[in-house]
Amino acid sequence: MRGRIPDSFIDELLARVDIVDVIERRVPLKKAGREWTACCPFHNERSPSFYVTPAKQFFHCFGCGAHGSALKFLMDYERLEFPDAVEELAQSVGLTVPREGGHDQAPREDKTDLYALLDAAARWYENELPKNAEAQAYCRKRGLDEDTIKRFRIGWAPAGFDGVIKALGSNDRRMQLLNEAGMVASNERGHRYDRFRERVMFPILDRRGRVIAFGGRIIFSAPPAREGQEAGIHARTSQQAPGPKYLNSPETPLFHKGRELFALWQVKQANPSLARIVVVEGYMDVIALHQAGLPIAVATLGTATTPEHTEVLFRAAPDVVFCFDGDRAGRAAAWKALEAALPRIRDGRQAYFLFLPDGEDPDTLIRKEGKDGFEKRMKAATPLSEYFFNELAHDVDTASLDGRARLAERARPLIAKLPDGAFRDLMAQELEKRTGARALLEPDPAARRSLQRPTVVQRSLVRSAIALLLAQPGVADQVERPYGFLRLEKPGVELLAELIDLARSRPGINPAMLVEHFAERPEYPSLQKLMAAMVVGEPEAQRTEFFGALQRMEQQIVTQRREWLTAKSREGTLDSAEKTELRELLAARVPPTAPAN
Repeated sequence: MRGRIPDSFIDELLARVDIVDVIERRVPLKKAGREWTACCPFHNERSPSFYVTPAKQFFHCFGCGAHGSALKFLMDYERLEFPDAVEELAQSVGLTVPREGGHDQAPREDKTDLYALLDAAARWYENELPKNAEAQAYCRKRGLDEDTIKRFRIGWAPAGFDGVIKALGSNDRRMQLLNEAGMVASNERGHRYDRFRERVMFPILDRRGRVIAFGGRIIFSAPPAREGQEAGIHARTSQQAPGPKYLNSPETPLFHKGRELFALWQVKQANPSLARIVVVEGYMDVIALHQAGLPIAVATLGTATTPEHTEVLFRAAPDVVFCFDGDRAGRAAAWKALEAALPRIRDGRQAYFLFLPDGEDPDTLIRKEGKDGFEKRMKAATPLSEYFFNELAHDVDTASLDGRARLAERARPLIAKLPDGAFRDLMAQELEKRTGARALLEPDPAARRSLQRPTVVQRSLVRSAIALLLAQPGVADQVERPYGFLRLEKPGVELLAELIDLARSRPGINPAMLVEHFAERPEYPSLQKLMAAMVVGEPEAQRTEFFGALQRMEQQIVTQRREWLTAKSREGTLDSAEKTELRELLAARVPPTAPAN
């Protein structure tokens, strides 16, 4: 049992899901005989070396070596821990993950209480919103309808320094959780107070729709009290320093702002298949676009676009539109987004840059121009390639030799960050066209690897038997007990017996399920490699080869016994029974004489 999830449930889950469906939702696959293939999502490459084998319910990349079951793919691709990958996979097929008691040697940190507390905080803020006239007036002013308020779980953090503390911090454990979740802060004297006060509250959800943090927006012209002041001690005055317009939760065990995107959960809920996603700057910009019929908007959380953000964005949609103000700050933010995106612009992915008129933001524009007007602007957005060269050349005289040399020097290291592929080649050609200078790019090391698929892997007889069993677990039913091969003194014999027992005890088990039973054991990497190795032949031929391997193993047992007795006879220590056995074994080596004519 892994963690507290029963092995039997993992079996049922992997039997229910089809690895092709799981991967194809995230990576476009092409049929290739009995397999499916794609360019590997885990490294950059020109030619497909990533194969998915439905018969084994297994994937393998012959370029970078990534391989495993549907669960392993989800863990690697979505960067999920095992329990979260199980939850997500179970949700996709309508199963509920059961839990069992048990003690792990290295127990995973249980964050259930933290999630529950943050959800309770979101509900508390939601319930406070209807009680505050100014907050409701703000929502009306921004044109928010009831459905939008409910969909985004918008709430209100009331005035006072201990609203959340009184509502949720009923004991020491709850106060500890409030602190871990970033819901409370402390002043220099150690007094705790609510971090969010007099703000419209926007819950931030993770990829499974769980509350992991909050963003809060001031709606008053007068600033809130300074953090650290306490109710009844200091009154608000006009001399107080204003707080930030937006305040986000701090980094916590659940929330890392450089990886999370506001409203990504809502975008995925609204779009089973997403061709385009737009990145804007504020919570209200996102919400206005969703309410106007464009549920494709997300926002970073008070930070510049990071490489982690761009990877999440491109996994969500092949086309990403970065939308910024047209001022100096907006263009600086756009360039940071471009730098973060460059290493992830593989073939099939595209980035665009949309700059808004002075004084406008997506919220105001969607009100003025409607959905059609904003879509028209997105269609006219500047492609990354065009923005890239225009921005680098804006202060360069490309009519002069020196100016072209300067442009080439600026562009080369950035183009080199692009993954190896057609887009990288075209960007290098465009640089040469504009400057006359070649990009002088180093080929991607991954592209230089030999990606030829192996045919038959050279391995020991025991490993061959294991590989054949992994290819067809059903043959285990026909292996007679007791297992004669267990007397063979070779590495892997006991593992083969264990695999046969496991396959016999779970009729219909597929190869990926069989291997997943060893996920927390040292044998797991070796079993995965054997799964990845190609086993040649039709099913019936594989079955014959498997039983042939078992037979040869028993022959090896005879050889081992004969050699041991021979060595012992040289020492003169054989007893009479052993002498008789050795004579019989030696006689058995002599081929029978042909019958007389």
